[in-house]
Amino acid sequence: MTDARAFILENTVEGVPALVPEVRLRLASEITPIWQATEDWLAERNIAPPFWAFAWPGSQALARHVLDNPGLVAGKRVLDFAAGGGLAAIACVMAGAAWAETAEIDGLADVATAVNAGLNEVEVRLGGDVVGQACRWDVIVTGDVCYEAATAGHIMPWLRRMAGSAEVWMADPGRAYLPREGMAAFAEYVVPTTRELEDREERRVVLYRVLP
Repeated sequence: MTDARAFILENTVEGVPALVPEVRLRLASEITPIWQATEDWLAERNIAPPFWAFAWPGSQALARHVLDNPGLVAGKRVLDFAAGGGLAAIACVMAGAAWAETAEIDGLADVATAVNAGLNEVEVRLGGDVVGQACRWDVIVTGDVCYEAATAGHIMPWLRRMAGSAEVWMADPGRAYLPREGMAAFAEYVVPTTRELEDREERRVVLYRVLP
């Protein structure tokens, strides 16, 4: 996907997430241009919107937590589910994970993750749609995935099954469709954001352990 890599480099700039300055990413510097560019560029390619171009609050909180507590992932096999640009996966590798794999249904996000991993001189395995697969991980992390009822309804049963074999952590910044039961909070972060992405200048993100 040479053209995809070129598109990413042309429409993002190198930067660091507010809460995780240790990790460098290719990020959208202005919201409207990349969304417009994506609509134009992807019109013939049927690829999802550029969620990978932003360091969302959930992924920032997950990355911050593992970098501050590396023993939680050191030597373990990690899945960054709905990884976007791979921030949490990169942080897990930096914290000493045996390996980290991403799960994404957006091929452009995979290319962005590869670019971002290269910026940080780490290796991240790229995966596709893993929902329904058997567990091959020790830790599964996911951020900000309960923003639509259909999405939450599709992924939560599988994540609960995975929680029978692995640690499953979900970072949520107050989205409407987060399950109210079977979730055990264990950490909290305040993540600076922008009103172009959110309806406020910071988000309170709670990290939950998903219970089987």
